[in-house]
Amino acid sequence: MPEAEFPGVFPFTRGIQPTMYRGRLWTMRQYAGFGTAAESNARYRYLLANGVSGLSVAFDLPTQMGYDSDHPMAAGEVGRVGVAIDSLDDMATLFDGIPLGDVSTSMTINATAIILLALYVAVARRQGVPLARLSGTIQNDVLKEYIARGTYIYPPRHSLRIVTDIFAWCDRDLPNWNTISISGYHIREAGSTAVQEVAFTLANGIAYVESAVAANLDVNQFGQRLSFFFAAHNDFIEEVAKFRAARRLWAQIMRDRFGATNSRAQQLRFHTQTGGSTLTAQQPDNNIVRVALQAMAAILGGTQSLHCNGRDEALALPTEDAARLALRTQQIIAEETGVANTVDPVGGSWAIEERTDAIADEARALIARIDDAGGTIAAMEAGQIQRQVQDAAYAAQLRIDRRETIVVGVNQFNTGEQSPIEVMQLDPGGEARQAAAVAAVRARRDHRACAQALEALAGAARGTMNLVPLVLAAVEAHATLGEISDTLRGVFGEHSELHV
Repeated sequence: MPEAEFPGVFPFTRGIQPTMYRGRLWTMRQYAGFGTAAESNARYRYLLANGVSGLSVAFDLPTQMGYDSDHPMAAGEVGRVGVAIDSLDDMATLFDGIPLGDVSTSMTINATAIILLALYVAVARRQGVPLARLSGTIQNDVLKEYIARGTYIYPPRHSLRIVTDIFAWCDRDLPNWNTISISGYHIREAGSTAVQEVAFTLANGIAYVESAVAANLDVNQFGQRLSFFFAAHNDFIEEVAKFRAARRLWAQIMRDRFGATNSRAQQLRFHTQTGGSTLTAQQPDNNIVRVALQAMAAILGGTQSLHCNGRDEALALPTEDAARLALRTQQIIAEETGVANTVDPVGGSWAIEERTDAIADEARALIARIDDAGGTIAAMEAGQIQRQVQDAAYAAQLRIDRRETIVVGVNQFNTGEQSPIEVMQLDPGGEARQAAAVAAVRARRDHRACAQALEALAGAARGTMNLVPLVLAAVEAHATLGEISDTLRGVFGEHSELHV
């Protein structure tokens, strides 16, 4: 076997570490967040008590879109799909009793990532935690929002400026923080193929690296803090191969296109979440099996951290029991199956190696087409990437409708019987309490200090200063998430949806 095919050696097809899970297991995360900060804090404490090794925060739509909980646009959405965070008080409550220097935190947030990162840092300061001890990831991948998800605020080029400012500030002040999680997960959830997931995710990664290099950042330095986020779907062999192909391609891109010589800057480190779009409301217990197989594919593919979906997530946010079972799925794989005892259990498999080569070649060709279109931003603005995802989603649904693709319990083996299942119910009074809480923050703060902080932020946004220190000053002056977002809206404007 040639040296390049050993784990821990360029191009890292077989894994980024020579010993992989024999040296350290993947981080077991459970994506969680709902209602108020106090409610989500209770769930985090529950998960930590049951063995998670890292937190993963879900935010509600108003928080993602830069609206406070008492804004008319937030009505009916507060705390629905994640936790509502309006102010520094909320963030402090969210992590109350959780020592930030001892836990790794992943935050799934994009358009308002700079604000949530600042809030997290401000809470760490309150706890007296040195910033060098903070570890975790902020998703901060706004490009995939324009392609697949839609929770953007500002035009793409202004959004890229914010991303790059976060890179630069963290490089200096938050050295152990992953500054971006470049997400293929949402592209896959929107209906892309596995090949498209790899190609479009890495194309977005290329755009971020180009933006950082243009800002005179050192690729060997910031490249070490880039991370990725992929989905794990049902085609077991394809999914294992997909992760291996992505690692190989990214290493080659970083070395050959950007001249990265530091091996850490060449490595594709990634988090995986099992496929939400593969879950079914019919026969929801079947989802337990799907999730276990998808999780095993991610582990055989060499993931660095993993979240397993709850069996009930096609119906509602997961209950405590569903979240615990999802966590136990990871723990059983780690402790009982033996797959962590071998560095690369599937290395040398003809089926895996052949499919890895094919995915890498096909994804490389798609990236070349994006380059020919003028790069990721140009291809996205022309709707080229979105159309390909939409076409793939339509084709996949047609295959299900024609029963060419079998979904057990849906278009085959469906008894017609309903499977009763307990689902999580949100507190109907939570939205009113959250709206009252943010109003109270505005009423008791130092109004002059807050106004000055927001004015300084607007001035920095009109110029070229790094925005992170200004946002941090604003959150510590108790400016709300909505006020900070509106300040940047006033300078950058808002992005209108592309029609493709």
